Amino acid sequence: MKLLVTGAKGFIGKNLIAELKNRGYEDILPYEIDTDPDLLDVYTKECDFVFHLAGVNRPKDPSQYMEGNFGFTSILLDSLRKNGNKAPVLITSSIQAELSNPYGESKKAGEDLLLRYSEENGVKVIIYRLQNVFGKWSRPNYNSAVATFCHNIARGLEIKVNDPETVLKLVYIDDVVNEFINALEGRENSLGDFCMIPVIHTVKLGRVAELIKSFDALRENLVLPDFSDEFTKKLFSTYLSFLPPDDFSYPLKMKADNRGSFTEFLRSKAGGQIAVNVAKPGITKGNHWHHTKLEKFLVVKGRGCLQFRDYDTDEIIEYHVSGENLNVVDIPPGYVHCIINEGDEDLITVIWANEPFDPDHPDTYHESVEKE
Repeated sequence: MKLLVTGAKGFIGKNLIAELKNRGYEDILPYEIDTDPDLLDVYTKECDFVFHLAGVNRPKDPSQYMEGNFGFTSILLDSLRKNGNKAPVLITSSIQAELSNPYGESKKAGEDLLLRYSEENGVKVIIYRLQNVFGKWSRPNYNSAVATFCHNIARGLEIKVNDPETVLKLVYIDDVVNEFINALEGRENSLGDFCMIPVIHTVKLGRVAELIKSFDALRENLVLPDFSDEFTKKLFSTYLSFLPPDDFSYPLKMKADNRGSFTEFLRSKAGGQIAVNVAKPGITKGNHWHHTKLEKFLVVKGRGCLQFRDYDTDEIIEYHVSGENLNVVDIPPGYVHCIINEGDEDLITVIWANEPFDPDHPDTYHESVEKE
């Protein structure tokens, strides 16, 4: 299939074309505001399906709404009609088409034009009334408040929240793209004359700002967001996409001494804590036990021995571990345990605990594996 995509370099167009290629659709005809206008005639002769994504969101002059959202739609449909091309046309409209404002009125005019075109020419048209779309490759101060908040917070800039109680209806770019490709394949989510993205997130503006600020604080407190919540997961991905290219990396607080080091990496309320432990050659670390805390050890470099002793016995159990053989060793509660570096290089262990360390309730009791 030859797919004509207007607004190809825009937020939705860029994401759509990338995913179309991922799914094997290679014959894509991109059309943008700076494309040679003569190509529109060529493309409307050849195309088998039209994704009409071009439009105007925030022009300097309100009159440009009608020119961009209605005028170009008229030009596109005239070109298809002239070439006798009855390819289906998918257009991105907005829920604001129901409102009396310049943007909404321009979107409604585009919808009405497309519906008349469908009726007069027997062409399938697919009209998506989109909520606010968020995700990677969106533009701050243009596409949505989410883009602006992510951009500013990632750079330490102020954000403005006029009314935190304002309720937003948001759709994620991956859900939009997936639905558009479903429509291409004849499986659109239709509701009468219009189509909708099936996954809609309803959230207050203040909550969006609060979440994004919490993402920015992760580098200090290391606390991961709650990824069991779909909106939080999508918003976090969006936030990370706005990090400045020279700010992808950040340091961790390493607790180091002559024995080696211990560095916490991540923590979460539901997922516990991940840390990296380094033991110098000949060093033993640990020699403690827990009532309830669970741990998993994974040696990724070096050679060592994990020793265990049930709390009220003398028998010592040993597990030899190596970075050449990646084996996870469970640390059950009630067992005194330690790890010994048996090699001549640093022993590096990734440690997961089922709960973040709490100095007020450490559940860590020092005792040697080898009884004195």
